[in-house]
Amino acid sequence: MLMTEVASSAVADSASPPPAPAPAVGAAAAPAPAAVGEPTKRAYPAPAAKPTQEGPQGIRFDFNEGCRVTLPEGQAPWRVVLRDLDTGNILFRTELASGGVNSMKRYYVRFRLEVTQGEEKILTHDYDAAGRRVLVLLPVGTLGDTVGWLPYAVKFQRRHGCELTCGIAEKLIPLFRDAYPDISFIPHEQVKPEEYYATYYIGLFFDDDAGIWQPSDFRLVGLHRTAGYILGVDPTEEPPRIAIAAGGPPIPDRYVVLAAQSTTQCKIWNNPYGWRDIIAFLKEHGYRVICIDQKPVHGTGLVWNHLPHGVEDETGDRPLTERARWIRHAAFFVGLSSGLSWLAWATGTPVVMISGFTHPTNEFTTPYRVINYHTCNSCWNDVRHRFDHKDFLWCPRHAGTARQFECTRLITSDQVKDAIRRIPGFAAAG
Repeated sequence: MLMTEVASSAVADSASPPPAPAPAVGAAAAPAPAAVGEPTKRAYPAPAAKPTQEGPQGIRFDFNEGCRVTLPEGQAPWRVVLRDLDTGNILFRTELASGGVNSMKRYYVRFRLEVTQGEEKILTHDYDAAGRRVLVLLPVGTLGDTVGWLPYAVKFQRRHGCELTCGIAEKLIPLFRDAYPDISFIPHEQVKPEEYYATYYIGLFFDDDAGIWQPSDFRLVGLHRTAGYILGVDPTEEPPRIAIAAGGPPIPDRYVVLAAQSTTQCKIWNNPYGWRDIIAFLKEHGYRVICIDQKPVHGTGLVWNHLPHGVEDETGDRPLTERARWIRHAAFFVGLSSGLSWLAWATGTPVVMISGFTHPTNEFTTPYRVINYHTCNSCWNDVRHRFDHKDFLWCPRHAGTARQFECTRLITSDQVKDAIRRIPGFAAAG
């Protein structure tokens, strides 16, 4: 398994309707989750072609990609009503001879489905996941997002008493499988959609202006907490349990772990002297400094970021459980708004996070968060700006000017040193 952190999470860009059932007149045809630049390609496995639950008189229904119901030809028109049991609102009603209805909202709603024919009530079903198979799909290739989102799937399982399956990247499964033996973790390609009563899609839906895939824009509520809103559980953050490779501390000396690379330049600490100053500072206080990035060099075109001067190189393609071992036994971790910082949070090790392009509400809470509010900052959480995963040099406000990436370039090493000095026990290392 390789250590990986990818910035791109799933987004909704496609204008194509869901594969089945076709919405009735007046029902919503929502876009299927798709990758940026690939408007017809789904980022997640599609739901079953027909609803998975059998009702009377040939009616089928489920909650895979919203509330879905299909109705056979009948002697009298079918009347369908969708309600939200928690708000008391009627969300949709229609009359049709046959066909299907699909709710507009695809995140968690405690639906009531009512089907009548004439004066006869044929089906009333209140959503109830207890004892039923539920699938939560997380986009592949995202370490930090998965670490941040998984605890909300766990909360959903606790609340509903369901039989939970999480579809995640195969290389991440060893991090969670043993920590959550009552949850099934499978890669996307092994998903059998016809087995599930309900399915929920966790991701960053940048262009979801209609609120189809998320009830609150993730840029306002935080990258990880958006999963709580999508799944209808308490959005209070909590780290997941993870598996850590056995063996205790990998080296006998006191050490600090850092991660200086990330997927795009806006995430990098762009102060030209930053890492050099911090590494020298840590060594002066008796620490060995270990870099555990996946790559010692990362960039594009004429822009390349190299292994910081003075670190010990433990980069490379290594299991994430081994990365977690290095972090867990470190005095603390210094990193960016990227996947390894989220992994460090999960281990319980103090995290010094350096980021200017995100607002602190975007990430987990750490008392050692470093940001400079005197500069341009928090563009990622500004709904006026659409992050471009394909632009390595994305800087929506100041690209091509002397102010490009000032959000981290003007975070000084003194700021970071002050955060480090607040970590309990740091002075004792000097």
